[in-house]
Amino acid sequence: MIKDITIGQYVPGDSLLHKADPRTKIILTFIMMIFIFLINTYWGYLLLTLFTAITVISSNIPVKFVIKGLKPVLFIVIFAGIINIFTIKGNEIWSWGFLSITYEGINVAIKMAIRLFLLIITASLLTYTTTPIALTDAIEKLLGPLKRIKVPVHEIAMMMTIALRFIPTLLDETDKIIKAQSSRGADFDSGNMIERAKSFIPVLIPLFISAFRRADELATAMEGRCYRGSEGRTRMKQLHFSVSDVVVTGITVAFMTWVLLMEYVLF
Repeated sequence: MIKDITIGQYVPGDSLLHKADPRTKIILTFIMMIFIFLINTYWGYLLLTLFTAITVISSNIPVKFVIKGLKPVLFIVIFAGIINIFTIKGNEIWSWGFLSITYEGINVAIKMAIRLFLLIITASLLTYTTTPIALTDAIEKLLGPLKRIKVPVHEIAMMMTIALRFIPTLLDETDKIIKAQSSRGADFDSGNMIERAKSFIPVLIPLFISAFRRADELATAMEGRCYRGSEGRTRMKQLHFSVSDVVVTGITVAFMTWVLLMEYVLF
């Protein structure tokens, strides 16, 4: 399951989404996340799912790779769905003692699962198509006005990007430690939930040590290259908007406007 977490990874490509400015993609990602919560009908979710699928295919990101990234949240979706099905009151379909299943519970569980999957795919597309350096520059540019009130924008953007960049690295490290512990006889698959949680303590300790070691190495490398934060810092590649941004923004805004009109005005 550790290897299934793909968010934070960059997939090189030459698609329209790859060429778009990272600032455009960040803003559209946030708008799309809000838009997902505004939709409340199944045909709206169907259109949104089709739009997301077309976006994934057009970005040349392998569909299997995107689906693989959904596996880690499958347990959360199922657990939350079961809670909703058995706790939301309404028209009963089945009941036994204090347990009951209602139409409303099933409806909320299905919509919640669709929303979660769409949110994860939307957020993942941002990192799949944007390099960590471009993401740092874009976050710093977008938070630029906060510099006037002495907010350390560059440092915040750098920390966010390093944290995002190190997700796949730490996951690989976790997988290696689990395999090493398993070869020594450690058992991570048997026992109840508490026993399984305890069995991961020998994994967490070397993982923390490895994370601190990597952080120290990164800090040494940055100091060795005379990194001193944002003051007087220049960039080899400047961010600039292009035709790709106009096309991506136009298609996305047109789609959201059309769906919202059908959702709240026409029907």
